[in-house]
Amino acid sequence: MAAAALAAVALMAAPAHADAPAPGSVPPDQDPFYAAPANIGTYAPGQIVATRPVTPAVGYLAWQVKAWQISYRTSDSHGAPELAVTSLLVPTGAWTGQGARPVVSLQAAEDSTGTQCSPSYDLDSNSSFSSTNAVQAEQMLVMGWAVAEPDFEGPKSVFMGGLQAGHAVLDGIRAVRNFGQAGIGTGNRWGLYGYSGGAEATGWAAQLQPSYAPEIKLAGAAMGGTPADPAAVARSLDGGPSAGFEAAAAASLEAEYPEAGISGLLNAQGVTALRESRGQCIGTLLAKFKGMKLADYSTVPDPLAVPSVAKVLKENTLGATPPATPIYDYHSNADEIVPVGQDDTLVHDWCAAGATVQKTRDPFGQHTQQAVFRALSVNMFLNDRFTGKPGQNDCA
Repeated sequence: MAAAALAAVALMAAPAHADAPAPGSVPPDQDPFYAAPANIGTYAPGQIVATRPVTPAVGYLAWQVKAWQISYRTSDSHGAPELAVTSLLVPTGAWTGQGARPVVSLQAAEDSTGTQCSPSYDLDSNSSFSSTNAVQAEQMLVMGWAVAEPDFEGPKSVFMGGLQAGHAVLDGIRAVRNFGQAGIGTGNRWGLYGYSGGAEATGWAAQLQPSYAPEIKLAGAAMGGTPADPAAVARSLDGGPSAGFEAAAAASLEAEYPEAGISGLLNAQGVTALRESRGQCIGTLLAKFKGMKLADYSTVPDPLAVPSVAKVLKENTLGATPPATPIYDYHSNADEIVPVGQDDTLVHDWCAAGATVQKTRDPFGQHTQQAVFRALSVNMFLNDRFTGKPGQNDCA
């Protein structure tokens, strides 16, 4: 009896779930934290579903910040309720600037079709976190700003779904404001930043904010290498070394917009390619579909011109309404992945509608290089907005 009693005491003293994985280290498809409750439709946009503290796995971030994951209700491209997750990083050092600590919603260029590629999982598992994205986040944290990184592709991993991404970003801001921890609440100034696929989400959030989330006041939005027009970008990529982005977009939009009828346009090779495009990170997609041509996978010569497809692509093209916040739009004229011309069209359309846009075009620099080259300019732009300086307007 004494031995049994001692064993029972030892069992009670042992830490519960000693072998449990760290929060955020389990792929989202296997993690109950990412599962929407059955009554998700009763939640208001941006209403918090669950929160948990996490420890970032990326060097500097792990020991200079407090971090949480926040799940919340958002809406897909058709307004249907769904669950999204954002990661909030707050420097442990006291904020010594004016007013409340600024916060930047940083949209990472996920560009993928699998939830294991989401920013929240990458941040906490260090599975394939973008070094460029990590460096940008670190620089912002060094400025003393907090950073929120939403999984804006949502539970279906929708790449190039503008409406869905814009909703997820803005509802992520609502969720962080509702969270009210570490000095982050309703009184903080907010900025937006994203590059490439993250710029698409940033642009949509800025464009939708006045109508979708008018209570959120944005100080400014910086975006670079922006794929504003998915049809124009697809035509530029088709048959080239980066055609894997087309595969990612096709699989994503087929899932988000069944009414586009994408699957019905595919030949046998296309059916196989669509299946193999699902649940993948962009590195795999770029390697597998290098040089692909859409016409080789389709029963029609130009699937982008099919009315049902063209309609969806048009709905996801930026520029229809102007953002209310100042914009910093930068792009390399030599960008080999996202053509600068369609971004110029976006700036023209926003300017014509009354937006305030600071436009920067560099004569040299490949797509990935531009994000690094302009990182300091992004922080300078946002810092000026956070300190109350008016935005430069190159529209006149």
